[in-house]
Amino acid sequence: MITRRALIVSGATGLLASALSPSAFAAPPSPADPAGIVTAIYARAAKGKGDGGGAFIIENKAAKAKYLSKSLVALWGKADAHTPKGDVGPIDFDPVTNSQEPDVKSFKVATEKQEADKATLAVTIEGRNAPARKPADRTIRYEFVRDGAAWKIDDIRGASDGEPWSIRAMLAASLKN
Repeated sequence: MITRRALIVSGATGLLASALSPSAFAAPPSPADPAGIVTAIYARAAKGKGDGGGAFIIENKAAKAKYLSKSLVALWGKADAHTPKGDVGPIDFDPVTNSQEPDVKSFKVATEKQEADKATLAVTIEGRNAPARKPADRTIRYEFVRDGAAWKIDDIRGASDGEPWSIRAMLAASLKN
């Protein structure tokens, strides 16, 4: 005959075992993987009134080194060096929010493709103010590469009034002028 004590102990043991199983916990995205990196960028951009933007990822050499691939940082450096003194560089907007005046109320991150050494993520943003003129203007794509052991942004792509743009292409084009 089973006693109450034995029943309680076996039930508690079963609950404890199921609670500690790896499948019982859903792991959040790692802050070091592409989705975690992009989510952290947009969470910061959406704070407060969502008007802070994401220019913090490109504001100085240290920020660029933290977020961007070595090859993109090098290209950006060449483009900046090629820009006449006193002129605005080739990137004169906030690519994270695809705007001159950041406005981020909410965002959705979707991994479109991920391999061992590269990934493409799409971020769709919604603003507090007027919606983007063209639906394509609300989506920004990030190309990530493995740069050493870390994931880094190798290009940012979007559209302005439905016309596609790419940070890498804009920087390269500025060197031809």
